[in-house]
Amino acid sequence: MSETDDLVCPASPTFWEAFVYWLKLGFLSFGGPAGQISMMHQDLVENRRWISERRFLHALNYAMVLPGPEAQQLAIYIGWLMHRTWGGIVAGTLFLLPSLFILSALTYVYLAFGKLQLVQGVFAGIKPAVVAIVVFAAWRIGSRALKNKLLWAMAAVSFIAIFALDVPFPAIVLAAGVLGFIGSKVAPDKFKVGGGHGASSTQYGPAVIDDDTPTPEHAKFKLSRLIFMTAAFLAIWAAAMWLLMGRPVLLDMGEFFTKAALVTFGGAYAVLPYVYQGGVEHYQWLTGPQMIDGLALGETTPGPLIMVVAFVGFIGGWSKEIFGPESLLLAGFAGACVATFFTFLPGYLFILAGGPLVEATHGDLKFTAPLTGITAAVVGVILNLALFFGYHVLWPKGFDGPFEWFFALMSVAAFLALWKYKQDIMRVIGACALVGLIHSYAI
Repeated sequence: MSETDDLVCPASPTFWEAFVYWLKLGFLSFGGPAGQISMMHQDLVENRRWISERRFLHALNYAMVLPGPEAQQLAIYIGWLMHRTWGGIVAGTLFLLPSLFILSALTYVYLAFGKLQLVQGVFAGIKPAVVAIVVFAAWRIGSRALKNKLLWAMAAVSFIAIFALDVPFPAIVLAAGVLGFIGSKVAPDKFKVGGGHGASSTQYGPAVIDDDTPTPEHAKFKLSRLIFMTAAFLAIWAAAMWLLMGRPVLLDMGEFFTKAALVTFGGAYAVLPYVYQGGVEHYQWLTGPQMIDGLALGETTPGPLIMVVAFVGFIGGWSKEIFGPESLLLAGFAGACVATFFTFLPGYLFILAGGPLVEATHGDLKFTAPLTGITAAVVGVILNLALFFGYHVLWPKGFDGPFEWFFALMSVAAFLALWKYKQDIMRVIGACALVGLIHSYAI
């Protein structure tokens, strides 16, 4: 693309162009939330220019403070902003569907045929790539969102708080938001997002939804719409629960995963202990070792990491034989669908009902400054996640076990490919999967 092309605003995407993009993203969204957000930023802000960086970060900040998967909710928000309610529903659903079917298929293989060397080899290669993707995402988001030393310091304090002091993520988010609000009063220049009017145009070129693009009519706040959307979602939830009557296991899943959806502040790792306690200890849908294997599958399949709930639901339906011993596959898939539906339903409500309130604040510093502070804190949290991944990949048996030099070199090579050589994320994942497969047969 030439410099002249950069100065021309791209055409607004049609609904079907966006449909194809969200479907593609659903199949390619590896790397957990950090990798997915990085991929959306590269596609939607830098390459396609459907939304400016400032508007993108504003939507991201809102998704960060909500319970639920922030990357999927960001997709819902952008889809809704571009193509109304159906645009948001399509974006969020296509973000999940490929993961649901892929994870269900892999769980069936896991249960029916045991651990295959082919699958193990591919997963072993993807894990170092995931480490590199998350580190790269922390650098990428940090270099754009942390515009001054104060924001860098907030990111560093956030990292220390969650890594060394084990401070809960909601407490970090609250503290960062409060500091941002105070900062908007005492040091407003430190908490401005971007560089003012036209900032996004000078960096990537004008966007379809630019910094100064007026809020579309459907995204303006109306109390009647808020009430209607809330009532509609409550009706959908109640109808879904009614359909599960007579299936106690599925009904328990509906209730349990609804609760899980409302306490997932801080992403998947913050809620995993809750899912473990309920799925393993209380309902006994699966065993502890199975839960760990499910996390490995969730890390190496597209979609949000919290899609591990589909694995839990699949094994729960299978192990409880809810449709009898002759219909285990159907039982497992039903469990996966129920777990997925009730885990992700609240996210649509938060965005489609709450989005207009957020859109009304994207130019108001007293609202944007707390979100800027939260973004700074989240950079530190992402770095902590990268270390968490790295520990489990490079010391799979703990610090008492051997250090995996081969996978460490793969992670370094993958990071250099992303950072220095600007390689596509999926190309890096594919190459690492192939190397992991070859390595598994060579040792």
